[in-house]
Amino acid sequence: MKKIHIALLVLIAGAIGVLLTFLKTASTYDTIDTAIAKPGKFVHLMARLDKSQPVEYDAIKNPNYLTFTAIDTLGKSVKVVYHNAKPDNFEISERLVLKGKYQDGKFECKDIQTKCPSKYKEEMKITDKNTPGTSIANPEPTNSAEKKY
Repeated sequence: MKKIHIALLVLIAGAIGVLLTFLKTASTYDTIDTAIAKPGKFVHLMARLDKSQPVEYDAIKNPNYLTFTAIDTLGKSVKVVYHNAKPDNFEISERLVLKGKYQDGKFECKDIQTKCPSKYKEEMKITDKNTPGTSIANPEPTNSAEKKY
């Protein structure tokens, strides 16, 4: 066998090894039902905070304990336990990415990523009728010719 053939076989074996490693670490977004069906397996849940249920967090008593109820896109809910500080923008986020495992009747979350409202959504601007080119949010004229120095 030539040296080039041996090198190609080693290269192919290495590529297969890398692909298998990526397959083990790759994760897709699961629903609550699929997380329940795979107890103890690490999953990513895309959900939102159920604002009709209480959020338990006391920064003075135990700043590393947060529990809440999450609802997925199919309407299924689950109790989530997070052993870390409450993330910023937790209550106002549109979506939450919960990374963890479902076990013992609750979702044990290791990491929470908040998805905030899009800054690219069109904002309603209330224009001032007396001064063209101005708005209440931006009281200065938008046209450079109208600026007074």
